[in-house]
Amino acid sequence: MKHPQNHREQIEQVVVTAQQMREIEGRIFEAGMPVAALMEKVAGLVYNRIVALYPLTGTRRIGVLVGPGHNGGDALVIARELYLQGYDIRIYRPITKLKELTANHAHYATSLGIPFYEQIEPLQECDLIIDGLFGFGLERSLSGTIANAINQLNQWSQPVISIDIPSGIHTDTGEVLGTAVRATYTLCLGLWKVAFLQDQALEYMGKAELIDFGIPLIDIWAILGKPAGMLRINKGIVLDNLPLPRAVVTYKYKQGHLLLICGSHQYSGAAILTGLGARASGVGMLSIAVPNSLKPLLISQLPEALIIGCPETEEGAIAHLPETIDFSNYSAIACGPGLTRDAKLVIQEVIGAECPLILDADGLNSLAELRTIPTLLKRQSPTVLTPHVGEFKRLFPDSAGLLPDRIKAVRKASQLSRTIVLLKGARTAIAHPNGSIYLIPESTPALARGGSGDVLTGLIGGLVAQSTTAELPLELIVATAAWWHAQAGILAAQDRTELGVDPLTLSQYLIPVVRSLS
Repeated sequence: MKHPQNHREQIEQVVVTAQQMREIEGRIFEAGMPVAALMEKVAGLVYNRIVALYPLTGTRRIGVLVGPGHNGGDALVIARELYLQGYDIRIYRPITKLKELTANHAHYATSLGIPFYEQIEPLQECDLIIDGLFGFGLERSLSGTIANAINQLNQWSQPVISIDIPSGIHTDTGEVLGTAVRATYTLCLGLWKVAFLQDQALEYMGKAELIDFGIPLIDIWAILGKPAGMLRINKGIVLDNLPLPRAVVTYKYKQGHLLLICGSHQYSGAAILTGLGARASGVGMLSIAVPNSLKPLLISQLPEALIIGCPETEEGAIAHLPETIDFSNYSAIACGPGLTRDAKLVIQEVIGAECPLILDADGLNSLAELRTIPTLLKRQSPTVLTPHVGEFKRLFPDSAGLLPDRIKAVRKASQLSRTIVLLKGARTAIAHPNGSIYLIPESTPALARGGSGDVLTGLIGGLVAQSTTAELPLELIVATAAWWHAQAGILAAQDRTELGVDPLTLSQYLIPVVRSLS
């Protein structure tokens, strides 16, 4: 690897299901780590973070929600330490029967004089709430007294810190189990849980942080295998998969030749934006096939590109590709943005290309009309599909039934189609047919603008074209492009606000992201 990763960087990449987390913890306990000692260690780290976020000078009274399991035990240790540092603590304990270790901590907290309540109302006067009701692994829907208490809590104005995961969120799917705590912060313990990468859970997570309590990597890889089947993309992975640095002696064709097929009279801007995304990738040669009438516009905007004029329909879409286009001349092809469905014949032509193919937008819509799975199974070369949820449902009606569990849905679609599928969203997921999943851990709603996806298609195409000479894993190249694109949106939103990130601006922030990596 070009970028040697430390323990923290590797931990940050790992994503686990509830069952995997149980098995990893089981190995730790079997090796001799006392449960009580680990609870003290974890709770101490969470306590330190809470005090840093809400120091005693500005926060006097803290309410703590305590559940029956070890998440409640963590909460009680934190409550005890806060109390001993001078905070005014109130504890809501809706369930009287507790696990033995949790019950011991409750008994000690009582001996210190910390008040316990069976109703949540006394906590309304607190400055901060700590949620320790339920940790990872909850599967039953919340109802009755606890559900009512959470609903009350969600109407209050105080900040809420959830320990490990907001109570009421399914650890794997991100589903709300009846009701769930809406956290201001969630301090995830040990390893990231899948729910943190599921769109449907994000509004409950608030700002999420990982509390690394030192799980040995050997225990993680023993359960997950290495490489793990599910990874969060971070800076370390990106540095390994960007075509940087370049060889001292190289030339343009060695840096890849990308063919873009995009645009129409109705969507001329899509071709420009896709081209700008490809330009930022650093691809050695860029060719762009557009309707004849758009050729002067593209030449003026992307003078370095080879612009190929195509015969067009009466509506201004590409009617077919000219005979001068030889697919064997290209390292990769990206096709779809702005084509309109009138260009379905183009998709039929390009499916036969014997190089990596990226399909987006109208390329995907036309593919769905051509029957997705049978059409794709004819291809011998790698294919990358980049749908948003609506396009995904049209492409993969069978897999769409697994939504809103995006991870299961995209994995199934990838395996059925034998393609790399990038499912766009607040937490974009990339699936490889071997079952591997790569997840983009952060993004911005600033990207929810027409044309942002066109920039991504060009960026993916440019990186894929370069990777064919470097023999890098294609799925990680796609994930790297998605991370890069998201980071450009985040950086642009910081400078210009979320409302100021139009796709042209987005493309201009791609290079600053790379500069920040060095």
